[in-house]
Amino acid sequence: MGRLGQCRGDETEETNGQLNLPLLLLSSCTRMDRRLIVAAQMGDVDLLLNLIQYNPLILHYVSLTEEETPLYIASMAGHLNFVRKILELRPKFTEVLNQDGFSPLHITSANGYLEIVKELLSLNVNRDLCTLMGRDKRIPLHYVVIKGRIHVMDKLLAASLDSVEHVTVRGKTALHLAVKNNQIEALRVLVEHLKNIKKEGVLNMEDEHGSTILHLAISGRYHLGKSINYEQVVDLLLGEHSITRAVVEVNSLNKNNLTALDVLLSFQRRAGDREIEDVLRQASAKRARDLHTSTLALTSQNQGVTTNLSNDWSVTIEWTLPPGRQLLDYFKYDKFRDSSSETRNTMLVIAILIATATYQAVLSPPGGDNTNNGTNSTNNGTDTTKPHIAGQSVMSSLSVFWCLFLVSNSVGFFTSLYMINVLTRGFPSQLELQVSMCALAITYDISMISMTSNNVLSVLFIVVSIALPLVIPIATVVARNHLKWPGVA
Repeated sequence: MGRLGQCRGDETEETNGQLNLPLLLLSSCTRMDRRLIVAAQMGDVDLLLNLIQYNPLILHYVSLTEEETPLYIASMAGHLNFVRKILELRPKFTEVLNQDGFSPLHITSANGYLEIVKELLSLNVNRDLCTLMGRDKRIPLHYVVIKGRIHVMDKLLAASLDSVEHVTVRGKTALHLAVKNNQIEALRVLVEHLKNIKKEGVLNMEDEHGSTILHLAISGRYHLGKSINYEQVVDLLLGEHSITRAVVEVNSLNKNNLTALDVLLSFQRRAGDREIEDVLRQASAKRARDLHTSTLALTSQNQGVTTNLSNDWSVTIEWTLPPGRQLLDYFKYDKFRDSSSETRNTMLVIAILIATATYQAVLSPPGGDNTNNGTNSTNNGTDTTKPHIAGQSVMSSLSVFWCLFLVSNSVGFFTSLYMINVLTRGFPSQLELQVSMCALAITYDISMISMTSNNVLSVLFIVVSIALPLVIPIATVVARNHLKWPGVA
């Protein structure tokens, strides 16, 4: 027991007069592990060999603990000679992930320790070491790209040509990570690698949001809070001298049904945006609505219906939509083509125009206003109408027509105010906007009442002006939920 006794400070344990060797050995290893950690941290190969001399099984037991393996610790510290010795003794340590989901190759690649990376890759025990997935299904190449370790990238890509296709748990390729972390040179290396292995289609792979690297390059400038050189990314992918221009899908739609051009135009313009838009359009980039329109036109203009008249005869009937119908389909709203923000802005403009037109009708009613007090008379001087007051509408003396005008114009006016209120819900200073709309409604009511010469119609309008703001919201809800009119759902 001499060697084991030295390990335990010449202490032994006996059970019924016999040595309990497994317990003795495990206890010895527990103490040895602390020394092994120190040896790995310092890169002391001599201390490692001494510990192995005392206990040949120490490296076998260390993998059973929850602590880092000596290979991981030495790799993180960059001790090349210690790593080589551990690889000779326990090459399987290369496959072990620590509690944070990192292998030795993950950490050495991220730190840029090229010589240690070469040593790890030189082993033949595991050819899939480059695609060993750690936290969030990331492989060593992903961390190399994030850190921009170009010299290590070349080694990893040469060892595993297809590692560039691997995606994280969020569906991001190494290309996505390069763009997100503003590693333009790393992106350039990846693009060259894809060209060499003839797998340029990886450039069009989408993440969990359906975004390609072209989407990410443009949107990342606004969402990630970083100064991303997305101009360089776009030029690399679609520039005049780009090697990938022919294979990049510039009109790919993400899960929000937006192309890269849609993303660019949806944000407030910044310096350089105009140049990027020109590059995109030169590469035949379009907005999503234009893509849908092109597809619709192609489908509607060239459709065929084949009818079998007999076993030996068949007739193909080709038809096209009339020009008038094509124009209607072109401008018709399409929820897959038109974004919600553009639709809201359009509706808001229409509502404001209606409110302006109906209010103007009050200021300048049909037939004009009476300019003075008095009565209308014929050529012979005989009075033919009731006395009128200056400012009252000439048309108000025609009770039926004035009543129709009063009700119809008021419905349009109050409905447009309701639409404005709905479309601006949640806007800043909405309280002030509502106060101004209430004031506008009051001046509208006062103007209509003052222009009406018939007291009965004046009372009727007061009732209508009070009822409409309450009835319109209820009526629209009933129409959508119960009547199911076309276009209101």
